[in-house]
Amino acid sequence: MAASVSSFLNRIASLGLGVAVVGGVVNTALYNVEGGHRAVIFDRFQGVKDEVTDEGTHFLIPWVQRPIIFDIRSRPRNVPVTTGSKDLQNVNITLRILFRPEAKRLPGIFMSLGEDYDERVLPSITTEVLKAIVAQFDASELITQREV
Repeated sequence: MAASVSSFLNRIASLGLGVAVVGGVVNTALYNVEGGHRAVIFDRFQGVKDEVTDEGTHFLIPWVQRPIIFDIRSRPRNVPVTTGSKDLQNVNITLRILFRPEAKRLPGIFMSLGEDYDERVLPSITTEVLKAIVAQFDASELITQREV
């Protein structure tokens, strides 16, 4: 009697271990892409794949592929700039921009700029454009002729 109970418990334990291993492998093979996000797949053997994954639950090859999730919703960013006006006075301006990446270009963005593309690109571009525009006006013109 004790031997049959022990045998039964051993089978239950091995079955439980098998279910846990299979569940762990399935769990590592699935990933979620939330609404307003897209994923780019990085493959250890092929590099960044060209296709962009939409919302939903998707499969990947565990330990070979990994998803890189990008937010493609419009996001605001404030860029403070100190620059000189036409009459050489210092002007402090904060520019607020709304930006979002194009979903079809995410593989190229990831390969050339990385996941923190917004930290690398937006401040330099906005600062350069803002300085060029502010330099065309006197400080008094910036205050009196601005449009709200």
